[in-house]
Amino acid sequence: MAVSEGVVKKIILSYTYVAIWIFLSFTVIVYNKYILDRKMYNWPYPISLTMIHMGFCSSLAYLLVRVFKVVEPVSMSRELYLSSVVPIGALYSLSLWFSNSAYIFLSVSFIQMLKALMPVAVYSIGVLFKKDHFKSNTMANMLSISLGVAIAAYGEAKFDSWGVMLQLLAVAFEATRLVLIQILLNSKGITLNPITSLYYIAPCCLVFLFVPWVIMEYPSLRDTSSFHFDFVVFGTNSICAFALNLAVFLLVGKTSALTMNVAGVVKDWLLIAFSWSVIKDTVTPINLIGYGLAFLGVAYYNHAKLQALKSAEAQKKAQQADEEAGRLLEEREGEAAGRKSETNE
Repeated sequence: MAVSEGVVKKIILSYTYVAIWIFLSFTVIVYNKYILDRKMYNWPYPISLTMIHMGFCSSLAYLLVRVFKVVEPVSMSRELYLSSVVPIGALYSLSLWFSNSAYIFLSVSFIQMLKALMPVAVYSIGVLFKKDHFKSNTMANMLSISLGVAIAAYGEAKFDSWGVMLQLLAVAFEATRLVLIQILLNSKGITLNPITSLYYIAPCCLVFLFVPWVIMEYPSLRDTSSFHFDFVVFGTNSICAFALNLAVFLLVGKTSALTMNVAGVVKDWLLIAFSWSVIKDTVTPINLIGYGLAFLGVAYYNHAKLQALKSAEAQKKAQQADEEAGRLLEEREGEAAGRKSETNE
């Protein structure tokens, strides 16, 4: 009964983390699209927007850790920080930069279709980092997902090659970051809660984004006086971004990157429906056919991963049972030998 209650509690918590992440991710995506799109708020500066987010996250995380002492900082050597946190910060900054840039050129619905490639990228990079095993049937499934996304791209009414390239780069950097987070949290024995994760990683993102910002966006902002800081828009947007960052680290840290991918499929369908019905983006039948094929491939991949996890858990329990039986047998043999020794005496 205790095991069953523990499993139920774990499932409820996992669904709670998923629901929070879907809601916040949905909100940030639509909000960022609103700010960056030239036909809406018309502020097409993705690096600047990302830096505002990271500056806000860094400041708030610093206050929570150093001033209000809500959580304790993690003891971390300079070498470990440079080898673990800095690469994740660099990948995170690139992922956010390119992902936000794509909203200027592509519709919300098409971006979500391209994000269906995330399991392909996560699996491929997981194999590269030896966090996953190469299997021919899994790779065939990855190819079916890629084919579905290609069909969806073929049917896109407002296809933009530059926007597609930016989004694909964002997917590649995000997948690498997710795998490295698993390595950072698990393999190296470091425990980071959501606040300390932002405390260490957000400043790295801010530093990495500063150089491209100075080169690419600062001159335009300076010359056109486009940086009118709307505290309501950028403030609430930054709060949503901060909450999403906490939710991402919480979801991956408490569950896995696989769970995040499964939740991402649900979120993508919701965003496609919202983009078509509310934002009035064009969604063609070929779009839906292609994404439907990719969706089936993602669903099969996630099902296979779940079955593999269940099989591994069953094998672990069977091994524990065998070890327990062996231990009891040894104890009984020892007791029998002791009684025989007493009889001989």
